Amino acid sequence: MVKTAPNLGTESWSGFDLSKELGALLKQPVRVVNDADMQGLGIASGKGLEMVITLGTGFGTALLMNGNLLPHFEIAHHPVSKDREYDEYIGNKALTEAGVEKWNKRIRKVIAILKTVYNYDHLYISGGNAKKLDFKVDDDTTVATNMDGIKGGAKLWSNNNLYNI
Repeated sequence: MVKTAPNLGTESWSGFDLSKELGALLKQPVRVVNDADMQGLGIASGKGLEMVITLGTGFGTALLMNGNLLPHFEIAHHPVSKDREYDEYIGNKALTEAGVEKWNKRIRKVIAILKTVYNYDHLYISGGNAKKLDFKVDDDTTVATNMDGIKGGAKLWSNNNLYNI
């Protein structure tokens, strides 16, 4: 079930049962999750509160507790600096406009905010722009590859009840 889809620019997606519609069209069972959630399922160690952020076109987030996905966690459109949301502050457009050096400074600021607010046990950073980080991350942080999303897609099917979302 689509909860919100501000990036699609229309309210008609809200409440839309995408998995049901895709399943009917494909004549196959379908599970639908946010891309950051799928990345989280593939990468989480299952120990404590783990947070995943994806740096790409926009900013994606996922939270997992002891390996269990806490779905529908999305802060991309939450204000982070002045009148800018996370997407506007550290998304791909911000990287292009601000440049790599300033963008990395913003990423460090965002990581500090997230650590304070969520007090995660481990942070995973992934997405196409993760490779542009120019600083050493803390011991409680891992820069991951996008391949973990594929593992997350498989994990969606590993427990029929747990991830039937």
